[in-house]
Amino acid sequence: MSRVAIFTDSASDLDPGLAAAEGIVIVPLLVSFGSDTYKAGVEMSTAAFWERMVAPDAPFPKTAASSPGEFKEAYEAAFAAGAQAIVSIHVAGTLSGTIKSAAIARDMLPDREIHVVDSLGASMAQGILARMGVELAADGRSAAEIAEVVESRTSDMVTYVALETLEYLKKGGRISGAQAAIGTLLSVKPIIRLKQGVVDTVERVRTRSKARDRLIELICERPIERLAILHTVSPDVEAFRDEVLARVPDLDPTEVTIDLVGASVGPHLGPGCVGAAILYRA
Repeated sequence: MSRVAIFTDSASDLDPGLAAAEGIVIVPLLVSFGSDTYKAGVEMSTAAFWERMVAPDAPFPKTAASSPGEFKEAYEAAFAAGAQAIVSIHVAGTLSGTIKSAAIARDMLPDREIHVVDSLGASMAQGILARMGVELAADGRSAAEIAEVVESRTSDMVTYVALETLEYLKKGGRISGAQAAIGTLLSVKPIIRLKQGVVDTVERVRTRSKARDRLIELICERPIERLAILHTVSPDVEAFRDEVLARVPDLDPTEVTIDLVGASVGPHLGPGCVGAAILYRA
């Protein structure tokens, strides 16, 4: 293990196998369907989550943060494996109690160097920052320096998603049934943005194709440093990626991943969405 261990949580939507190979430790959040509770990415894969999510009889899933005790155990395991310090980068505190659990665990280990960073994002917005942390650690930067750099880049990180349906925002209690019904009737495809820990609707576009076109315009409105394409089991996500890449020819296509949104963010979006987590140039 690197001298500085990089931690995140399963809301990052990082593939568990790839994350482990890169040296990122993922603390799983919990997802529940009725009385059945699973550790996201450990006891239930992202693919299995979506199978259950779209099943006709499935209850609307609920998510919960890992406990401080689970974080403490994971931190202790990293120190036992040789880490001298930890930088723990998590889903926005405005969206989840995860970062509070991480901070409590840090305070339970007062003799250890642990830096807890709020990504102010979710999904690959925090995944990109975790990967940046690994790169900085490989360059020999101290944990304090890594935490400072990652924190400073949160203001350059934005996530956009075009929703396929309003049904799941209604199920999650984010909008009323009447709003969802009107939106469906008018074929409204909202584009939502997550920036600095705040989720808002930036556009309400009629028709799917117009929503995709506007989404690409939003993604490409500033010079891009890093990019991850997001989807919720959307069959044409590769074509969407190609359209975005055509607008940003200076990006290395091999560095632009396609990532399936998982159990922490997915329930509010529903299936069929596309979007992107973008780190704009500072």
